[in-house]
Amino acid sequence: ALYPYLDGSAPARGPIVCLKTSYLCFLVLLINSLVLFLLTVTVFLSTLTPKFYFALTVTSSFISGLIFVFEWWHFRKYGTSFIEQVSVSHLRPLIGGAENGPPAPVAFSANSGENETNRQNMPECKVWRNPLNLFRGAEYSRYMWVTGKEPLTYYDMNLSAQDHQNFFTCDTDALRPSDTVMQKAWRERNPQARIKAAYQALELNNDCATAYVLLAEEEATTIVDAEKYFKQALKAGETIYRRSQNCHSQSPQHEAQLRRDTNVLVYVKRRLAMCARKLGRIREAVKMMRDLMKEFPLLSMLNIHENLLEALLELQAYADVQAVLAKYDDISLPKSAAICYTAALLKARAVSERFSPETASKRGLSTAEINAVEAIHRAVEFNPHVPKYLLEMKSLVLPPEHILKRGDSEAVAYAFFHLQHWKRIEGALNLLHCTWEGTFRMIPYPLEKGHLFYPYPSCTETADRELLPTFHEVSVYPQKELPFFIHFTAGLCSFSAMLALLTHQFPELMVIFAKAVSIVSVVGLA
Repeated sequence: ALYPYLDGSAPARGPIVCLKTSYLCFLVLLINSLVLFLLTVTVFLSTLTPKFYFALTVTSSFISGLIFVFEWWHFRKYGTSFIEQVSVSHLRPLIGGAENGPPAPVAFSANSGENETNRQNMPECKVWRNPLNLFRGAEYSRYMWVTGKEPLTYYDMNLSAQDHQNFFTCDTDALRPSDTVMQKAWRERNPQARIKAAYQALELNNDCATAYVLLAEEEATTIVDAEKYFKQALKAGETIYRRSQNCHSQSPQHEAQLRRDTNVLVYVKRRLAMCARKLGRIREAVKMMRDLMKEFPLLSMLNIHENLLEALLELQAYADVQAVLAKYDDISLPKSAAICYTAALLKARAVSERFSPETASKRGLSTAEINAVEAIHRAVEFNPHVPKYLLEMKSLVLPPEHILKRGDSEAVAYAFFHLQHWKRIEGALNLLHCTWEGTFRMIPYPLEKGHLFYPYPSCTETADRELLPTFHEVSVYPQKELPFFIHFTAGLCSFSAMLALLTHQFPELMVIFAKAVSIVSVVGLA
């Protein structure tokens, strides 16, 4: 009935009618071609043997299994689905979704200290210098020699190099040959080149304090050797500091030099106090830290009070610990895991020895127990990664030289030094074990709204993966749901494997089933 319209024998009905007729004819031809193709495929499938179907299903199961394993590995390592990531980054622009792209990623700040009074309105992930960081030569290098594993990441060491350049160099270094050499030494990536440069600086000036600092940090293989170098650095640093004090008002360059010399002196005194702490001279270390905080009260950004808290806990001087907390656990000052968990530890100490969950469930919690539980909830909300390390549900590694507050890196650093203090107080870990998970019922959506603190930052996982070694399994909060493509590839792999097994066990029946499915498909499309 349509052919007359094709040869032009029908009367003209206008261009619109002819166009619709042409579309209809094209559609009929397309359907006929599709049906013919499906019939051909059906005939081809009917000639296939059961071995082909078995090979097909096995291959499909193997490939989907490989994709599933890769997706799982990528999610465990990077926290995202590879297929989803490629789809968003490459396919979305092709289908016109670029204008609704994700927001720009949050930048990381490597500044080691600024007042954080208004930080509640700043969800930025700031990287801080670890106040209890270990010694490169005497501790980190020895770990690598024994285990063969690199405890520090390149990102972490690069941040330390930037810190050293900011702390130990100034614009007037070009006027002194030894300081010029040290300025280049702090930029060197090779540890042996840095050590060699430090010796060159000492040949030019035997009173170069920063050269002794570098040797104490990187060449000394024991804490005793590091302390000897730091004592030499202290002697040289005090002389240079007094000289800078006398002429700091002469020019801006002299003021910059005084700031540098102050940084060197504070750094050396702090490390000497840490050496005394590690060598068991704890009271001496406490006195050095107290004197340092009195002498330089404006340098609270260096968090020397966290070193003092740890040393006082080792002395079991809990009244002095409470006095330090009363000064630094203030709403206007930046928080840390050391402050929050130490406050919780002191309150848990008052009730943990007699605490029993069975008794508490019967008679209810006393006022002191409520205060202790609230303190634990406060600490867990600030850093939810710490309890798993304190309860030894996750293995510890050496803490990095920089930490991310509220992140897994801070949790590792805190638990590494403070686990022994929790174990020393009888029942403290038991109280923590019974109560810490109750925090998450108060903040079911931590990325959107906090309870006592600002919402949990969403960028901690990325920064922690840069700070912590690759052999450490980074703790993620809140736990991410498995992406859709992991579920999909797992289901596809299982379904293909099931078909392969059925084809192997019942080849004839599966061939009949495959032919029936193909025939039904053809009939349905037709």
